[in-house]
Amino acid sequence: MKRSTEYTMLRNDDVRFISSSIKIPLPPKPPNSPFETARSHIANATNSVAQLIHSFSAHSTELTRSVLRKSSPLCSATLSLTDGKRGASPILCSASLSLAEEAQQKVRQNEERVLISEVLVRNKDGEELERKDLEAEAVQALKACRPNSALTVREVQEDVHRIINSGYFCSCVPVAVDTRDGIRLIFQVEPNQEFQGLVCEGANVLPAKFLEESFRDGYGKVINLRRLDEAISSINGWYMERGLFAMISAVEILSGGILRLQVSEAEVNNISIRFLDRKTGETTIGKTKPETILRQITTKKGQVYSMLQGKRDAETVLTMGIMDDVSIIPQPTDTGKVDMVMNVVERPSGGFSAGGGISSGIASGPLRGLIGSFAYSHRNVFGRNQKFNISLERGQIDSIFRINYTDPWIQGDDKRTSRTIMIQNSRTPGTIVHGNQDGSSNLTIGRITGGIEFSRPLRPKWSGTAGLVFQHAGVRNEKGDPIIKDCYSSPLTASGNNHDDTLLAKFETVYTGPGDHGSSMFVLNMEQGLPLLSEWLYFTRVNARARKGVEIGPARLHLSLSGGHVVGNFSPYEAFAIGGTNSVRGYEEGGVGSGRSYAVGSGEISFPMLGPVEGVIFSDYGTDLGSGQTVPGDPAGARRKPGSGHGYGFGIRVDSPLGPLRLEYAFNDKKEKRFHFGVGHRN
Repeated sequence: MKRSTEYTMLRNDDVRFISSSIKIPLPPKPPNSPFETARSHIANATNSVAQLIHSFSAHSTELTRSVLRKSSPLCSATLSLTDGKRGASPILCSASLSLAEEAQQKVRQNEERVLISEVLVRNKDGEELERKDLEAEAVQALKACRPNSALTVREVQEDVHRIINSGYFCSCVPVAVDTRDGIRLIFQVEPNQEFQGLVCEGANVLPAKFLEESFRDGYGKVINLRRLDEAISSINGWYMERGLFAMISAVEILSGGILRLQVSEAEVNNISIRFLDRKTGETTIGKTKPETILRQITTKKGQVYSMLQGKRDAETVLTMGIMDDVSIIPQPTDTGKVDMVMNVVERPSGGFSAGGGISSGIASGPLRGLIGSFAYSHRNVFGRNQKFNISLERGQIDSIFRINYTDPWIQGDDKRTSRTIMIQNSRTPGTIVHGNQDGSSNLTIGRITGGIEFSRPLRPKWSGTAGLVFQHAGVRNEKGDPIIKDCYSSPLTASGNNHDDTLLAKFETVYTGPGDHGSSMFVLNMEQGLPLLSEWLYFTRVNARARKGVEIGPARLHLSLSGGHVVGNFSPYEAFAIGGTNSVRGYEEGGVGSGRSYAVGSGEISFPMLGPVEGVIFSDYGTDLGSGQTVPGDPAGARRKPGSGHGYGFGIRVDSPLGPLRLEYAFNDKKEKRFHFGVGHRN
């Protein structure tokens, strides 16, 4: 199949830029550049000089004999000049060398010179050039050949090379004419054609606009091989910058000043997966289905092979989490195409693990939020990269039992949609909303949750999630008995029953900027309660977070802002809690307020200190926007929370396999001081 596109130059409607998709294999040798074409012209000119030298040896004159009498006995030199009436003949200087190498070197040093009285530039017919600017270019290229100068054949040849290398001429022949005033040296040149259009074949991925701009300045001008070489280098550079296996393989000047470029683009032929043993590196049988890997890569059969795209494909396969190593090896074929072989080393697919962590919801106690965890996970169920995880986390008060099943790419879906099915039973402290003034709380929030979510990329850097989640939640005292009021006689549930049931429709969109975690980010989350039964809660909750990182020399400024609002009938323990490690530092968790609405802003400046250690100074501010009293039972007002506050301080960050370890010392506006310790980045 052949496609062509026609372009019209700005200054001449007859100029055409044509791109055709004719496929051609890569040449076995590097392509000839315009300079190699020029060198062939130079070689032809040199051969013509040698032939003329040979012809002159048959026409000796008295001047020749006088030269012979003056020459060394070790060297025979002849110089023959023609009469101006008999026509033009080239300069002749023939050296016949004999004897030893030392004698040959001495003869070269004593090469005879011929006095030239006049130097002219003419066309190939011996007439004056129509374009004086081209004549000036040729004259400017001459270095040795000047009027009233004594020249050797070598110097004449060097000036022939210089004229050709100027780029404006496709041939140059030196001719000597014996005139009444002396020997006239004429350089008969043939200029290149004027550039009138361009035909490019085989350029399937090269933008036509880029190709047009590369040659636009040359329209209507004599083709200059030097500028042509620069344009070709620019086009080859375009391919190289993008890691594409392609280049201009041939250049030809057609009649009428049409320039013909032939491009060789190496297309991907076959794509195959090769599994390697983790220990020996030998080929083995893999557990992952090849189609599961192949659908992750963007390189497809028939595309021009790109090393950069191949690198991104390898990184994408690594992010699947089931490979220890991925590498791509392009292998050229006899047809000029490329076979792409992806070598992969699989990780163990499943196993048990144990670990620990810290909960930010506990503000008191001897073990203050320490959590232990135990989990079993299988990261490659059925060889399709599907994840299955069972985990248990247990702390002083916290406990979470979770079962997750995730298919990161539903089979047959071309939008890369993922599906997650989740069941969870959790118990968390009620400190952040219902904690006493001394920070203690005997209440725990129990939640049984189950649901399904679907996620997919929406556009570059944007993703979206939608799902349905059912929650059965209630509050229990220190004995484990369900209760509906706290010590201030404030309600703990929205329905007035021991438990609140909610069916939530969830929608979330996420923007992630380029770079590390400190770069730009935006999250918008909305939850809608669906009262399919009369006792189920009906409310709408919207929450948004934004973050921006800016480089300031070696330091980095981080700005973040979050806010949210709830409309409808919701449980008091679902109020927005303000204050703590991930909110307003200097306050305990939830110490600023608990509201139906909230806004929190933060500014940080981090700077390198030593190795993986960074220093940080920060300032936070948070407010419930006066909405604390609108929460059922006003738990914040009963506990005399201020509703707004700010904090500031300093700390250090240390990179670790678990993520950044954060140790911070903060002051709040009540002159209170508090240490904060966290794992991972702030929300």
